[in-house]
Amino acid sequence: MQESIKRLILIYFAAVNGAGFLSMGIDKHKARRGRWRTPEKTLFLIAVLGGSLGAILGMHVFHHKTKHKKFQLGMPAIFLLEAAAVLFLVFWVCCMPAGRVL
Repeated sequence: MQESIKRLILIYFAAVNGAGFLSMGIDKHKARRGRWRTPEKTLFLIAVLGGSLGAILGMHVFHHKTKHKKFQLGMPAIFLLEAAAVLFLVFWVCCMPAGRVL
């Protein structure tokens, strides 16, 4: 894989995980002030787009959504699925002989 593509992938995951982390902090801040909140669908969408680790870290740092079952179970489940997909892709791209298809 070209270095520029690897760099773009890393930048994407850094950005989306940063968004996941910040979205939890911003939503917690809004909750404390009784203001308009970030929809749960949006928080999960950010996680599904690759920001699950940042969202999980944000949940714990900001003590936000940690008592909600769908967040307790959903965010780690999304992370595990994403981690499995990344491991599969890394194995497939790096370790498969050229020209071989699964």
